[in-house]
Amino acid sequence: MTRIGAAIVLLAVLAAALGPMIIPFDPADQELALRLEGPSGRHWFGLDELGRDIFARVLSGARISLLVGLVVVGVSSTVGTLLGSIAGYFGGVVDEIVSRVMDILLAFPGLLLAIAMVAVLGPSLTNVIIALSLIGWVGYARLVRGQVLRARELEFVQAARALGADVPRILARHIIPTALPAVTVQATLGIGGAILAEAALSFLGLGVQPPTPSWGTMLSYGRTHMLEAPHLTVFPGIAIAVLVLGFNFLGDGLRDAIDPQAQGQGPKA
Repeated sequence: MTRIGAAIVLLAVLAAALGPMIIPFDPADQELALRLEGPSGRHWFGLDELGRDIFARVLSGARISLLVGLVVVGVSSTVGTLLGSIAGYFGGVVDEIVSRVMDILLAFPGLLLAIAMVAVLGPSLTNVIIALSLIGWVGYARLVRGQVLRARELEFVQAARALGADVPRILARHIIPTALPAVTVQATLGIGGAILAEAALSFLGLGVQPPTPSWGTMLSYGRTHMLEAPHLTVFPGIAIAVLVLGFNFLGDGLRDAIDPQAQGQGPKA
C-alpha cells in the first residue's frame, strides 16, 4: 500500500508539472457549441458547462491542490514544531500559555473555524492557505510537545546541558531531531487533509475563485448538472479521493517504517 501511495503522489506531481505540455487544450479554452459533451476520444473527461476541457482543468487543479497541501503543511509543521518544542522544554508559564491557546483552537471544529476565517479575510487562494495554516499548527505543536517532554530527560540532553550548551543548540541539535520522524508522518497525512479542506472551501465559494481551476469549484458547478452531465462531478471527485488516499497510504507506510511495533495496530481507547 505504501508503494501504491507513493506512486499516486508521484503521478500527481508529474501530472501537475507536465500537464500543460501533455494536453493540447488550455483550461480556459471554450467550445460553447459542445458544452456538457461527455467523454470522447478528443476530450477524455468531456467538457463542462462552458465547453472547457475537464481533463485539462483537472490537471491544472492538481497544481492548486498540491500547492495548498505543501505550503499549509510546511508552515503549520514549522510553527507547530517551534512552539511545541519551546512549550515542552521550558514548561511552566510558557507551556501553560501555549497549551491554553491550543485548547481554545481545538474547541472549534477545524473546517468551521477555517470557514469563519476565510469569510473574514475574503475568498482567495492566499487567504485559504493563511486560514488553514493558522489552524493546522496545533496538531504539530501537541505532537512535538509530547516528544520534547520525553526527550529533555534523556541522558545525552542532560550531558549537553551540563557541558554548557545553550537552549537553541540543545533544541536544534538534540531534542527536535528526535521528534522529526513523527512530524514527517504527521505532515504526510496532513497534506491529504489540507487538500480536502481546500476543496471544501472552494466548493462553498470561499476558496480559489474562477476562472482558476480548482477541484472543489468544479464539483460546485457540476452539481447543477448531475443528471444531464454527471462527468462534471465524477472526475474531479475521483481526483480528490485518489490523491488524498495516496497521501494517507504513504503516511501509514512511513509510520510503520518508523515504528514497526505499531504496524497493523488500530487506535487504542
